Amino acid sequence: MSCITCNSTTTPTMKDFQSKNIFTWCTNCGNYGIHTAIRRALVSKKISACNTLTCFDIGCNGNGSDKIGGYNFHGLHGRSIPLAVGAEMANRKITVIAFGGDGGTLGEGIGHLVHAVRGNYNITFVLHNNLNYGLTKGQASVTTKKNMKMNSSPDGTNSELLHPARFVLSLESTFVARSFSGDVKHMSKVFEQALDHKGFSFVEILQSCPTYNKETPHEWYMDRVYDVETIDGYDNSNRELALKTAQDQEERIAIGVLYQDKKSVPQIDRQLNRNGAMGTKIETEPYEETRQYDISKLLEKFR
Repeated sequence: MSCITCNSTTTPTMKDFQSKNIFTWCTNCGNYGIHTAIRRALVSKKISACNTLTCFDIGCNGNGSDKIGGYNFHGLHGRSIPLAVGAEMANRKITVIAFGGDGGTLGEGIGHLVHAVRGNYNITFVLHNNLNYGLTKGQASVTTKKNMKMNSSPDGTNSELLHPARFVLSLESTFVARSFSGDVKHMSKVFEQALDHKGFSFVEILQSCPTYNKETPHEWYMDRVYDVETIDGYDNSNRELALKTAQDQEERIAIGVLYQDKKSVPQIDRQLNRNGAMGTKIETEPYEETRQYDISKLLEKFR
């Protein structure tokens, strides 16, 4: 894909998405794998850094906002989704990816998630689910398991957790996938499929947190995850099957594209008032849509 700003047709490379800034995540944090996988997916899909906008939440995931090439925006806690939606609606020639943690997304920002799914905006959203608020030193989050001891709840949590995949599937979503931060190859493949999807792509990453979540370390997931592609005859166009398959989060945890509506129509293409609109070539706003109107009758009223 040629760059929309410089018209370069150079094939993107991993180097284009590198940064001179030093990573500040804990040793063995799942963010390293996620960061690598999203860059691999963009290069594989031949999406240049100039054509990419990444939007980050506050939290451990947000510490990657200045460590990837392309256009980046480090937004407010729980607010990366509306930021990404606004950018995509303003300029549909760029690829927009939003990142958020389980705390900010399913706590403070859950309303934004609901309406982004409902609107089916054409962005990819990556949920970093490490079952806690890592940046605030191990607070329990919406996805922390019941009775799981955390720094802010040493006696264990007493609330039921929210099941992200089941929740989003219940909202009539058009793309729901899951992967594991310890498998870069699998994440890259899932991200590629999410980037190809027309509409809101929800990708939950089961992420290890070596510092604050001792209950589900890297090895715990390694022993439990399996790809839905290994299920004989699995149909990811069947929402009920996806709900059933995604249910288990303890013994056999399904990853891969759980559900996809390949007939999905993104929000912008649902706007009937855009029919007949013309694209202009104004340099400052190259993708503005215009329409000609006869205002002579209106002007008569002011004579």
